[in-house]
Amino acid sequence: MRPMEAAATPPSFDRTGPIEPMSPVVVSVPHAGRDYPPEMQALLTVPVARLTALEDRHVDAVAARAVGDEVMLVARRARGWIDLNRSPLRDRDPQVDAGVDPRTFAAQASDKVRSGIGLIPRRAGGADNMWRRKLTDAEVQARIAYDHAPYHAAIDAALAAAHQRFGVALLLDLHSMPPLPGVAAVQVVLGNRHGHSGAALFTDVAAGVVRAAGLRLGINHPYAGGHILASHARPRAGIHALQLEIDRSLYLDAQFDQPGDGVATTAAWVRRLIDALTEAALATSHRVAAE
Repeated sequence: MRPMEAAATPPSFDRTGPIEPMSPVVVSVPHAGRDYPPEMQALLTVPVARLTALEDRHVDAVAARAVGDEVMLVARRARGWIDLNRSPLRDRDPQVDAGVDPRTFAAQASDKVRSGIGLIPRRAGGADNMWRRKLTDAEVQARIAYDHAPYHAAIDAALAAAHQRFGVALLLDLHSMPPLPGVAAVQVVLGNRHGHSGAALFTDVAAGVVRAAGLRLGINHPYAGGHILASHARPRAGIHALQLEIDRSLYLDAQFDQPGDGVATTAAWVRRLIDALTEAALATSHRVAAE
């Protein structure tokens, strides 16, 4: 596809909310996509139905109920096609990606790549390698150009617009997780990259809402935040980011397949969390402006 044709290619994500932001909070939902292109399915060693384990299954249903006037970005393309929360530079896996030089891989590979869940996931559906052959460099570059890069550009634009209007912006990166092991395992995890992606105030505010909802909370363990937080958060410039992981048993049915009875309850406390973060962000902005 030539560059001039790429401009006409519709994005593989949905953007909702006003053009001019009405809130300093921007919501990202990068892993709920369920679009598996035919060219992908032809290369799989496992049935596409098995790849649902890679999805943040139907967390977009929670987001749709919880998010109001905030700008929200929701990926449609499945995570198995390309992972928007992985770096297109550091997280390419030579076992599935012919464009990676294996000689440099060992020195720069992340733990995610080593475990098979890099930019192009390798492990899913019970297979150690879900691809029949390596993807060519051109195939991977196309996924980066038409899916990964536009999503991140849209996040950048939304955060810049929110910051310009409010003097502060906060990205809430929404995910879901399988139930964690243990009798009293945490049900919600807040990630701020161990304090590097945003002011502690925002984590504290979000934690208060989660606890008030009667849910067991973890912070930065086992999920501290990935490429999205690392690449978009600039706390010193007033652009913060927080990852929210929700136990899927809270909102899916008993088969962990479709939205269940818990969607409304989950969306209600997520809405309260967004409201609390908005209030905290605006208070921070007003305080800075008064100094």
